[in-house]
Amino acid sequence: MLWKAHQLLRKFSTTATAYQRKLKLALIGQSIFGQEVYRHLQKEGHKVVGVFTIPDVNGKADPLALAAEKDGTPVFKFPRWRVKGKPNREVVEAYKSVGADLNVLPFCTQFIPMDVIDSPKHGSIIYHPSILPRHRGASAINWTLIQGDKKAGFTIFWADDGLDTGPILLQRECDVGRNDTVDDLYNNFLFPEGIKAMVEAVQLIADGKAPQMPQPEEGATYEGIQKKENAEISWDKPAEALHNWIRGHDKVPGAWTVIDGQMVTFYGSSLLDGPVPPGQPLAIKGTTKSGLIAKNGLVLFGNDGKMLLVRNLQFEDGKMIPASKYFSSDDMSVIELTEEEKKMAEDIKSIWKGILSNVAVIEDSTDFFKSGASSMHVVRMIEEIKQKYGGLQLQNEDVYMATKFADFIQMAVRKLRGEDEEEELVIDYVSKNVNNMNVKMPYQCFINGQFMNAEEGKTYDTINPTDGSIIAKVSYASVADVDKAVAAAKDAFENGEWARMNARERGRLMYRLADLMEEHQEELATIEAIDSGAVYTLALKTHVGMSVQTFRYFAGWCDKIQGSTIPISQARPNHNLTFTKKEPIGVCAIVIPWNYPLMMLAWKSAACLAAGNTLVLKPAQVTPLTALKFAELSAKAGFPKGVVNILPGSGGLVGQHLSEHPDIRKLGFTGSTLIGKQIMKSCAVSNLKKVSLELGGKSPLIIFEDCELDKAVRMGMGAVYFNKGENCIAAGRLFVEESVHDEFVRRVVEEIKKMKIGDPLDRATDHGPQNHKAHLEKLLEYCEIGVKEGATLVYGGRQVCRPGFFMEPTVFTDVEDHMYLAQEESFGPIMVISKFKNGDVDGVLKRANNTEYGLASGVFTRDLSKALYVSENLEAGTVFINTYNKTDVAAPFGGFKQSGFGKDLGEEALHEYLRTKAVTVEY
Repeated sequence: MLWKAHQLLRKFSTTATAYQRKLKLALIGQSIFGQEVYRHLQKEGHKVVGVFTIPDVNGKADPLALAAEKDGTPVFKFPRWRVKGKPNREVVEAYKSVGADLNVLPFCTQFIPMDVIDSPKHGSIIYHPSILPRHRGASAINWTLIQGDKKAGFTIFWADDGLDTGPILLQRECDVGRNDTVDDLYNNFLFPEGIKAMVEAVQLIADGKAPQMPQPEEGATYEGIQKKENAEISWDKPAEALHNWIRGHDKVPGAWTVIDGQMVTFYGSSLLDGPVPPGQPLAIKGTTKSGLIAKNGLVLFGNDGKMLLVRNLQFEDGKMIPASKYFSSDDMSVIELTEEEKKMAEDIKSIWKGILSNVAVIEDSTDFFKSGASSMHVVRMIEEIKQKYGGLQLQNEDVYMATKFADFIQMAVRKLRGEDEEEELVIDYVSKNVNNMNVKMPYQCFINGQFMNAEEGKTYDTINPTDGSIIAKVSYASVADVDKAVAAAKDAFENGEWARMNARERGRLMYRLADLMEEHQEELATIEAIDSGAVYTLALKTHVGMSVQTFRYFAGWCDKIQGSTIPISQARPNHNLTFTKKEPIGVCAIVIPWNYPLMMLAWKSAACLAAGNTLVLKPAQVTPLTALKFAELSAKAGFPKGVVNILPGSGGLVGQHLSEHPDIRKLGFTGSTLIGKQIMKSCAVSNLKKVSLELGGKSPLIIFEDCELDKAVRMGMGAVYFNKGENCIAAGRLFVEESVHDEFVRRVVEEIKKMKIGDPLDRATDHGPQNHKAHLEKLLEYCEIGVKEGATLVYGGRQVCRPGFFMEPTVFTDVEDHMYLAQEESFGPIMVISKFKNGDVDGVLKRANNTEYGLASGVFTRDLSKALYVSENLEAGTVFINTYNKTDVAAPFGGFKQSGFGKDLGEEALHEYLRTKAVTVEY
């Protein structure tokens, strides 16, 4: 949206130097908007002496209440301020007890008595999302669009006893774009600028400079809340009025009409210019002219003959579909040529004949390349066609995608008609204003290049571990969705554009995807933070940063995958040539965990795609959102339909069916050893799929007395507490040499006390919430078992007393080899320390290897010989010496024993997604 803000009243400086006085404020209201106003007022030095908000809903506090409670600000949750039309005296007395100078109402749905409104010295100010006196009352933003206003905006006014009639303190306005939605106006202007303006208004009052301009009655309007029964479309209107009605009701309550006897709700309206597109007529009750189901949606006509386009339709049963799919027709049969197009075909045939001089007759089945053409001939043909038909825009790749003459003509005619244009990706986002940005998150299954609801229409809640709030309702994929996604991936691998694409072009798409991920890195990191609890700065550098690096690394491998020639015994008197080819496997399933949602996706899918496979990926049920955002970016990068498919949902349902599906040829899994065994069994029984598994770990970290102790403490803490301990290679057990044990523990505890536990979006936070509630409960139980068995709890072991799933960093000492803590992985911020006798290198090695896991390990010592000896004898896929957590996209990563087999990252990862074919030729 292009907008320019104007101020009705901006005569006074709002810089920090102009702000002198600070006020005691009472905030009355609710919502994230109220929360942000609260935070900014606090930041500017005003004291909020009380927050008055709505009661908890289903046990969950309003965001404003959460923020205030976190700061220790008094919070009052009154269900109502008045009883039978009169002020509730108990409530009013509670309010007056805080002694506010000013009431601030950023967004309030309750009726506040005038006793409260007029009580403070400075009275009360209210935010309203319209340019008063226009659109007084509720649903003001919606009515701004419904009425076709060219300007939108907001007003901060002094409350009086009327409905939005008080004197104006300040106003801001913005232009309304022809296709702006309620979300556009709110997210891009009304929300961010409204927060700033509320803070400015308070300071103007504090400085004694706040005006009170009476509202004019001229031009005043009042509209109420729209209900579904009042939202039916009246068709005898110009196209722009129809468009305004539809977009003004999007998403609630939704403008509707009757099609084929049932109510159908319209979403995603835009004005449509140009000629009428081709499409299939659709009769709509009340219209004088039928709509058209076209390639990009439903085309509708106003009584002025102009058009609008609706992208999504929702039926009475709640099912929503792209409007273009109303008739479910994807017919790509042979098109009949017009006389003009037949002439063009003859001209192109002559061009082909000029190039393929060795071919007597150009027939429909003539293959351009099999007839002797090379890449230079491609350039010549395209330039000759462009010279003759300037309107036909061809690319080199078009020739490679349609090598036979008949296919080439069909492709050229479709291009000339405009029928080959990519269908626009339709995405129904969940939008959140968080981390100073508007984050847009897809929440549906991504199958065959389209976002769609799950077949059975089921959804589930994905939860923000910082406060336990619901981020979005996400599609819950079914077995039918798995079958649909696998079929799409199989078709893309065997018959689609991906199957014919050369390796260099594949690499180009992957580079483009990496660039898009980098462009969206702040948004991706924010989604990781709110969906998984990852600290934002870590998410930006590691979760997202390494994902971008991974795709760039494997993009470079695409055109470097090579076989080899092999000398063999000759079958005399003949000669033989034997060579190998590296080929993609086919449709691959990828199942990833919740600790690094995007990075684990990148580690596996980048190698899979670089090898030329197609994929169906199931993200962890509790962290689906970055995977779905990745799907959006893959489509925008130009990946053909069916290459990437993402199915959120249950591991027991989706993951199990993927492991059993007969059309999947490879499955890559990261997760627990228990589930890995079940997957391996299913893959074997079904069709003997190729499998790679990265499973559990209990990685030992050995700290010798001759180490650099400060570094060992710092890196030992990182080995345990990195990413809140939700790290597959986390040091599950530390062995510390007896002579430095006590000092090591003392320093660790000292450093833990300096760690800031809090909101992962706060740049100063060191330690965020655990990923989900069940995991936090498991960690607390883990600590209880440790105490019962006799281990010494030195620090932590408890849940942090605040909303969300936060746990204190924990330290146990005196852990004996037989104890539960010594044998089982916690996957959390729990340091498990055992002593070993001075100089007992072989003894500590034996203890370190006494586990069924072998993912990673580490050693700290200044003695290089000792370090190399230990590294040679540790039974783990990765050994860190005087460092920890140092992974790189070029270095293979994977475990031994029950930590799994197969590798992620590095050249070795490619081989997990390739098969080797040996070819022997006799000549």
